[in-house]
Amino acid sequence: MIPKMPRGAIPIARSELAASEPYQPEAGEEIFVPSGEFPSPNHELAATPPYRGGGAAPESFLAWPTEISYWGNDKASNSTWAEEAFAKACADPKVLLPTDVVLSTAQECGSSNFARFLQTHGFQVGHKAYLDGPFHSVDWTNGAALNGAIANVGPVKIGVASANLTSGAEGQVTPRTSGWAIHGLPMGEPENHCASLCGYGFLAALVDLFKRHGVNVNLPPGMPTGLCYAMFTWGSIGIVDRQSLINITGEAWVRNPTTIVKNLSG
Repeated sequence: MIPKMPRGAIPIARSELAASEPYQPEAGEEIFVPSGEFPSPNHELAATPPYRGGGAAPESFLAWPTEISYWGNDKASNSTWAEEAFAKACADPKVLLPTDVVLSTAQECGSSNFARFLQTHGFQVGHKAYLDGPFHSVDWTNGAALNGAIANVGPVKIGVASANLTSGAEGQVTPRTSGWAIHGLPMGEPENHCASLCGYGFLAALVDLFKRHGVNVNLPPGMPTGLCYAMFTWGSIGIVDRQSLINITGEAWVRNPTTIVKNLSG
């Protein structure tokens, strides 16, 4: 899909910025993305290489983590870091990071370059460092691109409006308890929360994939039967319909690869 840009007098949709090839000078400025808990600046979104699919994606897919935790997000505003820990537990080699390591790593990173920190320091446990691969922006309105990123690379980090997850919807998120489902989420609230997409499929197929992991999905009345997504947030995984996902999302990123394991000396 070719982005419909530039238009100049009319603001470019952030999904189109995410899908566009950036101009790359020899010495470009550092990119701090992604954030998730607040909108990444448009210039950073536009400057990040977009994800280009690497092979066909199955009709339905679900990656399930070794364990599901809050990773400290119940005590601190660290949804970005909880999502990073979730991704590490979800994609091969499936590393379960202790909550204290996640919180101490977030504190150590502070306000420094988020992407660079995770690609050079990462989470350090024992004599190993678990790093992120380079970040690529994903056009979350393009189903083929989003599905391909989830199935072929790993969980997709998204920045969403948390207020829209809890208002005006059919169904509700149940923190710490997987198997919730929601639809009818509105637009209009600011991005302030980081979540993760680990699966997709038509509703019946996705519900069946949840059952294979021992989780029964509680479907609200009127849940759309078309393409839906498995989403991690607040220590749980549930299902959101595609239109609701588009309504609440302000940015999407994939790490390629999700996890790089580096041996530490000493």
